[in-house]
Amino acid sequence: MDVDTRLLRYFDAVAQEGNLTRAAERLFVSQPALTKQIRQLELLLGVQLFTRSRAGMALTEPGRALAAGVPGLLTDWDRLRRDTRSAASRASRVLRVGFLASAANELTPRITAAFVACRPGWRVDMRQAPWSDPTAGLAAGDVDAALLRLPFPGQDDLRTETLLTEARVVVMPDDHPLAGRDAIPFRELWDEPFVAAPPETGPWHDYWLAVDEREGHPVRIGAVTEKPDDWLTAIANGYGIALAPESAARFYPRPGVVYRPVIGVAPTSVGVAWPPAADTDPVVQDFVRCCLDQRPPKPPTTA
Repeated sequence: MDVDTRLLRYFDAVAQEGNLTRAAERLFVSQPALTKQIRQLELLLGVQLFTRSRAGMALTEPGRALAAGVPGLLTDWDRLRRDTRSAASRASRVLRVGFLASAANELTPRITAAFVACRPGWRVDMRQAPWSDPTAGLAAGDVDAALLRLPFPGQDDLRTETLLTEARVVVMPDDHPLAGRDAIPFRELWDEPFVAAPPETGPWHDYWLAVDEREGHPVRIGAVTEKPDDWLTAIANGYGIALAPESAARFYPRPGVVYRPVIGVAPTSVGVAWPPAADTDPVVQDFVRCCLDQRPPKPPTTA
C-alpha cells in the first residue's frame, strides 16, 4: 500500500492546527475537500486518526503515532525532491524562478540580465503561476526562487526580501459611474461586487479584497478568477471591480477597463523569496543578490 505524500501533508496540517477550518486555510483547500482527504487516508491505513467534535479534531492513539513521524518524513522527502530537481537544474544550468502576474515589474528583465552576467552559461526559466498558488511553486519545491507579491500565505516559512512598494488602485469597467473620478475613497466601493482570487488562498484572497480596511463591512463577490486575462475579462464584462497594483495599468491595459487611484488602502510590495534550505545555495544566493542590486534607490529623506 502506497500513501500519497499529499495526504500526509493534509494530515500533518490538521494534526498541528487541531481544527479543520484553520488547516484548510493553511493548505489553500476547501474544508469539504480536506475532510475527504483525511477520510481517504484513514481508509488506506485502516485506522481512525482523529475524533471529531465541536471543539475540533483530536488525535487518536494511532493518530499520535503517525503525527510523531510524519514531519520528519515530509522534511526528508522535500529535501530529496528539492535536491533531485536542483541537481537536474544545475546539470542544465537553469535557475527556476516562479512568479505571479507582472513579477517584479520593470525590474524583472534587469534582474535576469544581471544574473546571466553573474553566472555565464546559465539561464533563468521564468514560470508563471495562477493566483491559486500565491507562492508560485516555491512552497511545493517546483522552483528555486520566486518573485512574489507580499504578503502571501506561508511567507513566515520562507526567506523574503522586499524589492519595491507601490500603491494599490481600483480596476473597473470604463462605463462604471465612478470611472470618471480622479481618485476614489475605498469606502465608496464597499458595496460593489469584486472579482476575487479563489477563496482557498485564504489571507491572499482577503488581502486583495482589502478586508482589513472594510471595518467589518461584508464583501460582495461578483466572480472568481485565477489568471490575469480571465480577471480582466470579468471586470470588462461588468461582473465586478478589483484592487490591483498600480503597475497593472502598464502591464495589463485593456479596452473597456480603467485603473483609478483609490484612497484608504495600504500599498503592496514585491519581494524575492526562497526556501531556508537555499541559504547555502550559491546559485540561488547570486540570484537574490542580483534582485537586491536592482532595487530602486530610496527617495532622499527631508529634514
